Amino acid sequence: MTEENPQEEQTTKNTEEELLDIKSLQLEQEMRDHKEKYMRLLADTENTRKRMQKEKQDMTRFAVENIISEFLAPLDNLENALGFANHTSEETKNWAMGFQMILTQFKDILTHHNVSTFESKGHNFDPHLHEAIEMEETDTHEEGIILQEFIRGYKCGERILRPARVKVAKVPKKDKPQGEEQTITENKDKE
Repeated sequence: MTEENPQEEQTTKNTEEELLDIKSLQLEQEMRDHKEKYMRLLADTENTRKRMQKEKQDMTRFAVENIISEFLAPLDNLENALGFANHTSEETKNWAMGFQMILTQFKDILTHHNVSTFESKGHNFDPHLHEAIEMEETDTHEEGIILQEFIRGYKCGERILRPARVKVAKVPKKDKPQGEEQTITENKDKE
């Protein structure tokens, strides 16, 4: 028969309990680590889903805007042609009324897609909104003021679909007298 020492038995019990406590702490730490990784992956997945949804919306919006911008030139032509309808025969005016209704439907579709025109004449030239296709020297307007709008500009929300094509005022160049030009050259030489 073997006799066990009570003290040894107690030490063995304490050691086993300590090992169990250490194992328990390790398992708890692993569980926290796995939970943290899971939460990160869940957040990454949610962010990816949101990003893909936003990209899809942006692609759809850009596709719609590109298609709409292709229709702007024919709409301008239709609008310009209808502008001359008042100078035609009664029969042509009746036809023009039908085309005017079609034009109104197109404009309603543009409004539905948040597409609108913007006024340019009389405003300052803004390269983000306007494309200068002509400049006119004038003393009657400040430099940079838009004198005439050749083609109307369109925007969708705040995004420009098509810049307005405009004529811009320019201050006329003043011819300097020859004596004044020579004095300026002499002053530069002295510096």
